[in-house]
Amino acid sequence: MVLVIEILGWIGAILILAAFFLLTHHDLTSRSRIYQGMNLIGAVLLAINLFFNKAYPSLVINIIWFFIAIYGFYNIYKNKIKKRKR
Repeated sequence: MVLVIEILGWIGAILILAAFFLLTHHDLTSRSRIYQGMNLIGAVLLAINLFFNKAYPSLVINIIWFFIAIYGFYNIYKNKIKKRKR
């Protein structure tokens, strides 16, 4: 079980870093569902690892990161609906 938790944490960290790299490299935009999805999944996986390792300050940051990604998805879909109504 410990190995699974560690692997989840590493996958989460890689997803968040890859999303940031792709954003910085201009391969993705902050309005991209892929970018927001990578951040959302990465935050969840990393939060699982941090919870089991009792790294609570970092856990709080990743919970906030998760909600920022949710907010990003909300804005993406809100703007998509606005465009359809035009």
